[in-house]
Amino acid sequence: MKREILTFTNKISEHLSKPEKKFTADITYGMLASGSCLLTEVADQLHEPSQKINIVDRLSRHLEKGTPTVAAASYLQLIKKWIPSDPVIHIDDSDVVKPDGYQFESLGIVRDGSESTSTKNVYKKGYHVTEACVLTSSNQSVKNLFLTLENRGIFLL
Repeated sequence: MKREILTFTNKISEHLSKPEKKFTADITYGMLASGSCLLTEVADQLHEPSQKINIVDRLSRHLEKGTPTVAAASYLQLIKKWIPSDPVIHIDDSDVVKPDGYQFESLGIVRDGSESTSTKNVYKKGYHVTEACVLTSSNQSVKNLFLTLENRGIFLL
């Protein structure tokens, strides 16, 4: 599994600097191996001799920079090879409610689908989320083709 992940990340990071290539491989492998996006759990899976806090700091610094344009373009070129000319794309437009959150960045007001009814809308603090999933030529899904957190202005691949 690790070899396949490294092969994939090498394809999307071939035009990046060496530290950015290492970050792409580390974060992708760490998230898949740990089944989590928590940096402490990602760091545990990397089995590096450095202290965990140093690994988490390194990963955090890279995440703050965002997705390099070159990497996003390489990713999209790779994905295009898997997608038929008339693709089936599922768009999921929903919300993530954080009613008790007060220290999250850029919380907006969203409709709470769990508590709203056809006659009454309930609004709480949260984020608007749009996800897309496309089917490949072999009817496998490429999940999280993009994820937009509109209130935070983040675009992740």
